[in-house]
Amino acid sequence: MGRACQQGARGFFGDDRSGNSFISQAGAPTLSHPPFARGLAHPSCLWRGDGAKRAAVSPTHVTGISMNDLNGKLVTVFGGGGFIGRYVVQALCDAGARVRVAVRQPTLAGHVKPLGNLGQVSLCAADVTKPGTVANALAGADMAVNLVGAFDNMDAIQRVGAEIVAQCAAKANGGAGLAALVHMSAIGADSKSDSIYGRSKGQGEDAVRAAFPAAVILRPSIVFGREDQFINRFAGLIRLLPVVPVIGADTKFQPVFVGDVARAVVAALRGDAQAAGQTLELGGPQALSMLDLNRWIAAATGRDNKLFDPVPDIAAKALAFGTGWLPGAPITADQYKMLAKDNVVSGANGLDSFGIVATPMDAVAHDWLTLYRKHGRFSGTVAA
Repeated sequence: MGRACQQGARGFFGDDRSGNSFISQAGAPTLSHPPFARGLAHPSCLWRGDGAKRAAVSPTHVTGISMNDLNGKLVTVFGGGGFIGRYVVQALCDAGARVRVAVRQPTLAGHVKPLGNLGQVSLCAADVTKPGTVANALAGADMAVNLVGAFDNMDAIQRVGAEIVAQCAAKANGGAGLAALVHMSAIGADSKSDSIYGRSKGQGEDAVRAAFPAAVILRPSIVFGREDQFINRFAGLIRLLPVVPVIGADTKFQPVFVGDVARAVVAALRGDAQAAGQTLELGGPQALSMLDLNRWIAAATGRDNKLFDPVPDIAAKALAFGTGWLPGAPITADQYKMLAKDNVVSGANGLDSFGIVATPMDAVAHDWLTLYRKHGRFSGTVAA
């Protein structure tokens, strides 16, 4: 694998940032009992000790015929150190897989190693825009997941990078290729989109499908969770501002819990619901407009009396195109273009295909939204 491997046990629409990579045991026999599966609760279940909460969001069995047994298999996860990545790593560990986390800076991804048993999670340096490092990260692997995305340098990472990972996955293991590849995209991906983000995601999907036809492409709506940069960002604004301006007030989103997305990745790798070669959209149980979502956050943080001011489209456009290029701008021109379309599941929900019950925000978000309440966890009961 080379010296880069180390063995060992911003945006308006959310945190799509993830790092970019182990020493395989190719040909290791599959054991009748999982060598690593521990039955541990998902990280989101560890915040509180009550059994009801744990049951509400712990990993669930998925339906359909499973083609791939993950027990003892080596899965390379590109971007495994990011927001979604840590949950995917946890879910894979619970399924008994060995996980190689491929990131650009392994020293910054140490937080994922405790998610598995000793030696179950390893780190490797890789950059999806550099074929050599991607090939190294896939050497000896059985399957791979590409979670890498960005709000800057989007074409290089989300189009070129996606193509490189898929091509290397198809050529891995002496040309035999990997058993499965899951590519994380997003609702709104369209190779002809006006926005750079949507277009690069769409072109990345096209490249993946051409290089690795059996790949499963997952398109989640906005992903929420304890570490997200979507719900948390708006909760922070609601806490600070007496009147909250809302851009794209009528645009609808279908927030999906990060734990559900992670379970969908595992199900896709297994081949549940005959997912190979499919593109599946993932959404939560409720679609909300941007304005209603902000109102929900306000109620969840005990700030029901907060005033919201929908920003007229002409003003939002002027703000996006006039100041969007500045560091820390509230919205960029590309994000403004993305707000032109709803971010909801357009057909069947992929979670349903896998037999995964979508987790509502009410079931889990209150655990971390205490940070934004006036008196934290001492503020008493708040409206759901």
